Amino acid sequence: MHFWQTVELTSGMPGVFSWAVIAFLVGASVLLYAAPKERPITRTAFILFFLSLAALISAAGIRYEGGAVDGLAYLWLSRAGLLLAGIAAVNLASVVVFAKILRPARLEPPPLAQDLLLALAYLLTAFLVLSHTGFDIRGIVATSAVITAVIGFSLQDTLGNIMGGMALQMERTIRAGDWVRVDDLEGKVKQIRWRQTSIETRNWDTVVVPNSVLMKAKVTLLGRRAGAALQRRQWVYFRVDLRHSPTKVISTVEAALQAESNRCIATEPKPHCLVTDMKDGDATYAVRYWLTDLSQPDPTDSLVRTRIYGALRRANIPLAIPSQSIHLTQESETDREREQTLEMQSRMEVLRKLELFQSLTDEERSELAAGLITAPFVQGEAITRQGAQAHWLYIIVEGDAAVEVSIDGKTNEVAALHAGDFFGEMGMMTGEPRTASVFARTDVTCYRLGKEAFEDILRRRPAIAEQISLILARRLLELDAVREKVSQESLDDRMRNMQGAFLTRIRDFFGLTGAAKP
Repeated sequence: MHFWQTVELTSGMPGVFSWAVIAFLVGASVLLYAAPKERPITRTAFILFFLSLAALISAAGIRYEGGAVDGLAYLWLSRAGLLLAGIAAVNLASVVVFAKILRPARLEPPPLAQDLLLALAYLLTAFLVLSHTGFDIRGIVATSAVITAVIGFSLQDTLGNIMGGMALQMERTIRAGDWVRVDDLEGKVKQIRWRQTSIETRNWDTVVVPNSVLMKAKVTLLGRRAGAALQRRQWVYFRVDLRHSPTKVISTVEAALQAESNRCIATEPKPHCLVTDMKDGDATYAVRYWLTDLSQPDPTDSLVRTRIYGALRRANIPLAIPSQSIHLTQESETDREREQTLEMQSRMEVLRKLELFQSLTDEERSELAAGLITAPFVQGEAITRQGAQAHWLYIIVEGDAAVEVSIDGKTNEVAALHAGDFFGEMGMMTGEPRTASVFARTDVTCYRLGKEAFEDILRRRPAIAEQISLILARRLLELDAVREKVSQESLDDRMRNMQGAFLTRIRDFFGLTGAAKP
């Protein structure tokens, strides 16, 4: 008998041991490349298998040299070799079953369940190897109950954590990636292990919570609702003096929040505003929106607060000042008059530069200046939207804006606006819907002029309507001339027709029925 036959005899698989070795090595090599995520397990199986071969060859050497097969050295080496070979085979089989069969079918058990199954497989392998080599395992079984009782009594807390981890994994109540709150702790579950669960907070802290604590405590799963996307309702509070109508406050805030989209704010349900309390002369409001990225509550709350602030400023609704605060300002009548005079001069200068109001007298411009409303917009906010019915003229005082037009579902930027530019004259003068959307590229401050502020002037001097209609027609035709390259004669004809059409629409919109027709 040559030496390799002795090795096969020692392994208990004479005639097939060589094929088993080849099959293991080929299978492990294939898995190294086919399952890259499981390479640590496959490498461990390789190491264990080579150790088992070394033990079996050593035992075979003792037997080949005539050593006793019932000797202690031979028995320990042969049993250790078989046990290591069995464990290596179990590891390799776990990669095939869990990673290549169950995982693609979405049937892969949780990590703790995999560990438990592997432990049972190791235990079964040990019993099979020991019983195959003639080892009496009845004594082990008889004494294992006593050992288990002692271990269980001394490791109650540890076993409680292990059982808690098994329950969490098997029930899938809490999963890696969930956002949870445990008492005053709030964070994202990163890993559930045998003894503890790791939770990452928004402060970049990792808190290790024993599984037994999770099983006993009240755990809130943030943003999870059956059959719905992951999102959580947030509350943002603010206060406004009761001298302002709650209906107006709510509609102003909701219009501002629902007009703009943000990746962290759900479109459905829509953000909305409501009154939560009234006392001390103020109304307390709450904006409720649904947060889609649970890692970004504070930045998103901050964005919502800036939108609330801008919307209320545009509507001339100040946020409430605490009633216990007392503001004392020493200001003379002369100082107030000086400030008002400077403000009026600034507004007059803005109106004087606009071609649209060149035909007005200084008294008429002063009347318009008194009707101007300061309208601030924050970066990214819509100043006006295409298709909206809004009878406002906007004059940009500070900041930059972009003009966008949507055609067949595609949006294109067609112009840029800067300080001194104006838009919305068609809506103020004729009531036409907006033909384009205007968005604030930066924080923008505008003067806003409504139809009502201009109506009294037109009724007193209807001839102004004819001059304004000429300006509107010329502005529109100048753009057409660039686009179409029409002749001057054709341009003059279209100018007369368009001016007449604009004049008719202005008179109809402002109710100037008594004015002469062009």
